[in-house]
Amino acid sequence: MSSIDKQKRLHFDVVNVGLRAQATAVGLVQLCVELRAAGVLPEAALTRIKDAIADEVSVAGPRRRDQQDYRREVRERLDQLFAGETRVGSAEALSFGERPDV
Repeated sequence: MSSIDKQKRLHFDVVNVGLRAQATAVGLVQLCVELRAAGVLPEAALTRIKDAIADEVSVAGPRRRDQQDYRREVRERLDQLFAGETRVGSAEALSFGERPDV
């Protein structure tokens, strides 16, 4: 089974469990921030977490966008979100390839 096939299977499993809620995502981000601040979560692990999220979002991304460009933009926004320093912008802007207003 290819990496993309595994990611698609995981996507459907996560959707079926109902883990698409913003509350779950906010909890995950906060957990990662807390663990990183406490020195429990190394940077390499946080990178893998953000990569897994970017892969998942890009699998379900708009088909009218280049998947690699879309994934790169998602990954950049995740860096901003997990850093808690920069306004990320709207999901609609991401779908259409616009840059966030900062």
